[in-house]
Amino acid sequence: MIHDDTADIMPKLIRMFRDLHLEQSGVTSIEYALLGILIAVAILISVQAVGSSVLELYQTIASAITA
Repeated sequence: MIHDDTADIMPKLIRMFRDLHLEQSGVTSIEYALLGILIAVAILISVQAVGSSVLELYQTIASAITA
């Protein structure tokens, strides 16, 4: 009786492991999430750099106008 149950379970386990090995959607989701984070960090860094430059420009213009 135990041997019959094992014989039924083994093909199911092999099929389950094969399907898990072939499944790529989880990996793709993680890759897209990492790519999104990388893009967000690049945007934040560039906005900070541009923001500092714009602030300096406005301060230069403001000091030229008041002088």
